[in-house]
Amino acid sequence: MPASFLDVIDWSRPWLAPYRTIADTLVRASDWRQTLNALASEMDLRNHRGLPIHFVPQAHLPPGMAYEEFISTTGGVPTRENLHDFFNALMWLSFPKIKVQLNALQAKEIEKAANLPKVGGRGNVRDAATIFDENAALLVTRDSEWIEALRARRWTDVFLMQREVFECNCEVKLFGHALMEKLVKPYKAITAHGWPLAVNNNFFLLSPIEKRFWLDEAVAQQLSSGIDKSTFTPVPVLGIPHWWRGQNREFYTDPVVFRPSICTAESSTRARRV
Repeated sequence: MPASFLDVIDWSRPWLAPYRTIADTLVRASDWRQTLNALASEMDLRNHRGLPIHFVPQAHLPPGMAYEEFISTTGGVPTRENLHDFFNALMWLSFPKIKVQLNALQAKEIEKAANLPKVGGRGNVRDAATIFDENAALLVTRDSEWIEALRARRWTDVFLMQREVFECNCEVKLFGHALMEKLVKPYKAITAHGWPLAVNNNFFLLSPIEKRFWLDEAVAQQLSSGIDKSTFTPVPVLGIPHWWRGQNREFYTDPVVFRPSICTAESSTRARRV
């Protein structure tokens, strides 16, 4: 019998479109985790040490051992019967090279920390890798000016006034599994950590599956050089054209969600001080 906790997912949501084909196999399965392992084996998924990726019960994670370290040393991905871990598994099937590279970054930092005096916190690299894994959205564009416009928080320009041009030049693909879990019950303030990726015109001629394979390779290559939190830019995901209802000017000028541009904010501050 299919897992009942998956019934709350509305697969008609536009942000889930790239994953429906893979997810459908899991959602319809009488034992989704058994099917998950069958798919992982069929795809020959392996971690950065060459160990087969397989999905195991959470109880297999030894007390005191870091989740990422366990994946690195065993190939096992602790997986609970909930939406959070379902979406995590879905990303392993959808973007395996990115997931492997993120785990490799985590494992390297854990190994490094083991040989150093204990300090507070996980460190910048582990924090950035976790943010990516949990909350990233891939911002794919053939024109870097769109990324700069988003960094400047020109929400109305990008998402409303130049909507058709934006749609021709950019695509947004969700990656973070915590982000996807939140979007099961969408609310306007949900914000992703956008990860920019420049592409050429040929990308937009690819099929959806070819795009996913290409992105998996390209982003994994980016991450192989390291990761830094400064690369991210905030993206209120329900502001992406056609991803939510009522996307008019009032929608995009809501300061609680669509915070004003840095320049505008600075001007307002100066005005209040006069």
